[in-house]
Amino acid sequence: MPPRSPAVSFPGESTKYRAARVKLLAAERDLRKQMETVAKLRRRLPPGGAVREDYIFEEGPADLAIKNRPRQIRMSELFERDLDTLAIYSYMYGPSMKAPCVMCTSIVDGLNGSAPHIRQRVNFAIVAKSPIERIRDFARERNWSNLRILSSAANTYNLDYRGEREDGTQMPSLNVFVRRNGKIHHFYNTELLFAPTERGQDSRHVDLLWPVWNLFDLTPDGRGTNWQPRLRYDA
Repeated sequence: MPPRSPAVSFPGESTKYRAARVKLLAAERDLRKQMETVAKLRRRLPPGGAVREDYIFEEGPADLAIKNRPRQIRMSELFERDLDTLAIYSYMYGPSMKAPCVMCTSIVDGLNGSAPHIRQRVNFAIVAKSPIERIRDFARERNWSNLRILSSAANTYNLDYRGEREDGTQMPSLNVFVRRNGKIHHFYNTELLFAPTERGQDSRHVDLLWPVWNLFDLTPDGRGTNWQPRLRYDA
């Protein structure tokens, strides 16, 4: 039985529009339920493998105005206060890349604005394979003032946690780690990237982090077929 029309309407809409919208609403409700089901399954994951080493990263100063003062920081030190969850986004900016990935940059632009809210519940950082000075120069250009930015140039974190292929190609991914009884365990990776897809379908493994595409999905033209973000929109 189709759902009854809700007590909602908008100026000038036709009966045909409202009937189509009610049908869409049923699909949206199903999607909401499925998203909640998937999130529940995700939360029920047991701790994954213990992290084999306390990775040492390089981190630039929190103040983007300060240059040339990187420091070494261990993964265990990224767990602050009483927060036992750490999320790390692997940003595609390897030492052989002339410029960062435009897709990742779009994601991180949004995460920079959200970071102060995220850190109320979860430790959060961005990691890239380039030297820290190179990453910080670009972060300064983007005004990523809210992000904890790390370099994994001197460790195997990217390769170990699927932010990099064996040939050095960088991969976009989000990893979540948990601290349990003094040990750090892997909890989640956006490994939908590696799952089979329908023909012509993108993996969409990090789309939940990416407001640009989610907004486009609400418009008549959707995501389009050829559009992608750019690093700059200068005239």
